[in-house]
Amino acid sequence: MASFRRLLPLCSSLRGTRFSFSGVYERFGANVCGYSKFTSSVHTVSKFEEKIKRAEADALEDNDDIDNIRREFDAAKRSFLEIPEALKAMPKTNPEGIYVNRGLRLDLIQVYGFDYDFTLAHYSANLQSLIYDLAKEHMVKEFKYPEVCMSFKYDPSFPIRGLYYDREHGCLLKLDFFGSIEEEGCFYGRHQLSEEEIVEIYGTRHIGRDQARRLVGLMDFFCFSEACLIADMVQYFVDAKLEFDACYIYEDVNNAIQHVHQSGLMHRGILSDPHRYLVKNGQLLRFLRMLKEKGKKLFLLTNSPYYFVDGGMQFMLEDSTGNSDSWKELFDVVIAKANKPGFYTSEHPFRCYDTEKDTLAFTKVDTFLKNKIYYHGSLKSFLQITKWKGPEVIYFGDHLFSDLRGPSKAGWRTAAIIHELEDEIRIQNEDRYRFEQAKFHILQELLGRLHAVIPSSKRSEAYKLLMGELNEERQKARSMMKRMFNTSFGATFLTDKGQESAFAYHIHQYADVYTSKPENFLFFSPETWLHAPCDIKIMPHHVKIPSSLFKTSRCSSMP
Repeated sequence: MASFRRLLPLCSSLRGTRFSFSGVYERFGANVCGYSKFTSSVHTVSKFEEKIKRAEADALEDNDDIDNIRREFDAAKRSFLEIPEALKAMPKTNPEGIYVNRGLRLDLIQVYGFDYDFTLAHYSANLQSLIYDLAKEHMVKEFKYPEVCMSFKYDPSFPIRGLYYDREHGCLLKLDFFGSIEEEGCFYGRHQLSEEEIVEIYGTRHIGRDQARRLVGLMDFFCFSEACLIADMVQYFVDAKLEFDACYIYEDVNNAIQHVHQSGLMHRGILSDPHRYLVKNGQLLRFLRMLKEKGKKLFLLTNSPYYFVDGGMQFMLEDSTGNSDSWKELFDVVIAKANKPGFYTSEHPFRCYDTEKDTLAFTKVDTFLKNKIYYHGSLKSFLQITKWKGPEVIYFGDHLFSDLRGPSKAGWRTAAIIHELEDEIRIQNEDRYRFEQAKFHILQELLGRLHAVIPSSKRSEAYKLLMGELNEERQKARSMMKRMFNTSFGATFLTDKGQESAFAYHIHQYADVYTSKPENFLFFSPETWLHAPCDIKIMPHHVKIPSSLFKTSRCSSMP
């Protein structure tokens, strides 16, 4: 376009020129050949003028497109001054709802299985600080990390579930559904990396297959303290200007977290002060009793030791049950120390556990008895003893890989328990979030149109100015939505651009349904058919706010 403009003075001078054919004839002579050459040059000028005219028309058309989008943008900004009534009137999503990825007929489910930690047991926010403190203490005392690390504190505002740690580069990553790093979702220690820094490390924001092999997912409820401790340790080494291997940081933190869980440190800490860490839950007892009354079979399958489960269940249900041991009567089978996910693929035998002597029996387990506790075992033996068929069993768990991947592959139906789902839905229900989401979609739509109508070779200063303003406003809306969830990584299920996160992808893979807690099933009859929505493009619990809600106000504001 600029080259055409530089030629416009030439065009003007050509238009104002008068040619004297007689003078030219005299100059070149009367031969036909010379006159033919002249007429050819006149035709060339004529074609050039046509090109100039077309270029001018295209430029005017491009300017018209830019002006139209500018007017729509200005009208949209005026409509952004207040929340439309239509948006306020939109239905709210139920924070305690059950969200369906694959249709589920509850009338066909005869057996309900449950994990314990973060599924039947509800914990307070204090638990993450306990895990973090015990793990860092273990790293200092056993792995000889510097004493200054004892001053580190758990930061609940930093991590979310579903992050990945890069064992080679030491970065915590939030990935989208397609395996790309979110624009503002990459941290090295506590430092958020810019897009340029991400590209410098990875070459692109998309994680390839080879790069994915060195990533580890942080997917269960322990991941909050684990992610925070990893970031704090990396940041310490960076600030101290000490060389370190990012893989060692992960191995040490992960081993410390596992030690806290497997050694009983966490279990004893919780039971020593249950009011601080456990949440009493009468609704859970109602749900389990309802299932029993409907003739359903129940089993408990957990990696935790029996004494910890027993102490927690007694505390949580003590206000609702008369007999302290009555919780065991609700279950047909209780299995502790199951060693999931190995439970689903191994052939380990079951052992009957003596709760009085704290010993394992040597007799073969070929039947499950009520009020008895069993340790270890395998899915193969479990199905042989119970004769329960896969499709009639549903299993509830919080860890997508350890709890649900194995049952899903074995043909069981699966229910993911995601406690933070309630808070995220409540935020999505707020008018201020929906308002920012609608703004984001409008700006995204205008940016898409601007890209589409103006070719890259014709992008003028007016185009660049409008593009910059649209991008700036879109970034503001995106940042506002992100901060409503988590200032570092945003929402668990969605990226800042409204796409599904990698965590959401895994829920699609391994969970037939998902909800915030098992007792939400109290709101549904055991005969209910749960259908997957047919028009959902992202997570079933997420409502997309249409930009059309603003169209009335935008049109009325336009001249």
